[in-house]
Amino acid sequence: MSPANPGGLRFELKGDLVVMRPSGALWLEASQTLVVADLHLEKGSAYAARGQLLPPYDSRETLRRLAEDLVLTPPRTLVLLGDSFHDRAGELRLNVDDTRSLSAMALGRSLVWVTGNHDSEGPICLPGDVVEDLKVGALILRHEPLPGRQAGEIAGHLHPCARVASLKGSVRRRCFVTDGERMIVPAFGAYAGGLNILNPAFAGLFAGPVMAGALGRDRVHAVGARALRPDEPVSTRPFRGPQPRKPPP
Repeated sequence: MSPANPGGLRFELKGDLVVMRPSGALWLEASQTLVVADLHLEKGSAYAARGQLLPPYDSRETLRRLAEDLVLTPPRTLVLLGDSFHDRAGELRLNVDDTRSLSAMALGRSLVWVTGNHDSEGPICLPGDVVEDLKVGALILRHEPLPGRQAGEIAGHLHPCARVASLKGSVRRRCFVTDGERMIVPAFGAYAGGLNILNPAFAGLFAGPVMAGALGRDRVHAVGARALRPDEPVSTRPFRGPQPRKPPP
């Protein structure tokens, strides 16, 4: 593994070598391109406006992790694969330091904003090119995966997660998912959440058995289809609170 990609999982997608990084970023080796999806910047402030208070540091943490990736790789091109902001006004809610940090990511490289369903018009004031999709060699990058077989497609949008069985139980992690023809990358944003890849939303997207690249602390773990598990159902029984203990007979 290259020193620039410690812990990454190398994979060939339609003849192109890609590296799934533990951060959730995808490295396209031939073009020296770094791809991250679903930053959902300013999700915390969007929730706060609706009265649901969350710690307001999601953008700072997301950009800090992205800046680390840029130092480690470093790419010729940075592609933000849609839903970079949680809503259209998210760019305007960024604090000054976060705006400067994001602007600095365009220095010395190409910055490409792929539009998503949360940010269909792209940024207003930030540098970079805004596109609906981007062709890189044999690969096509877009936010939302198209239905049916799409060889060479790299997409986000679905925030894939894998629940993996083990001898000690199970763990749930954000993940890459691929069948060797196309790939869906995990959400990069601190507050983005995730959807189990066995959910019906993924049905019909893959031609054959899938492999998940589950994100660990410092490496990406290859997980075969047999080890994948659906999420455990959430109990619908009403919570009755603590019950009094019965007196001894």
